[in-house]
Amino acid sequence: MEPLNENQIRASFVNCTKGEAVRMKLPLDFAELPWEDLDFLGWIDPGAPLRAHLVRPGPDGPLGITLRVPSVGRTSAVKSSICQVCLTGHASSGVALLAAPLAGARGREGNTVGIYFCADLACSLYLRGKRQPKLRAGRYEESLSLDERIARAMSNLDAFTARVTEVA
Repeated sequence: MEPLNENQIRASFVNCTKGEAVRMKLPLDFAELPWEDLDFLGWIDPGAPLRAHLVRPGPDGPLGITLRVPSVGRTSAVKSSICQVCLTGHASSGVALLAAPLAGARGREGNTVGIYFCADLACSLYLRGKRQPKLRAGRYEESLSLDERIARAMSNLDAFTARVTEVA
């Protein structure tokens, strides 16, 4: 992913108000982000831990989506869950059901769409092996190349963002 500045990130959001985009906090490590290892930028808002944000590159520039994080996470030492974007297996606390308000009038009416996502939104780092999931059985081996796994993850993310931005 190409590095983005604060103004590009804040202007990219399609499912929140301009005021909410201005008030959101950027990642604490924003200056040190490993942009070359990111396919999209995702973070939990340090000023509002029940909010998450993701910004992905798009043909018309970056596209930002704000998400709601569940207030209580379920944890289990024996159960596991899989992220619907990168298909990384995690202990159950490593995956969260995030809800995104729909863009436009439908979102203002309270309509949302959800997705099971890596709880730390670090799919890119899991795909590249730069971060390891806490999974009792270890990481699942795949026969796909890294480029193929990245393409699959971005396709899954495309499908989700299309649901958030589609016009009724």
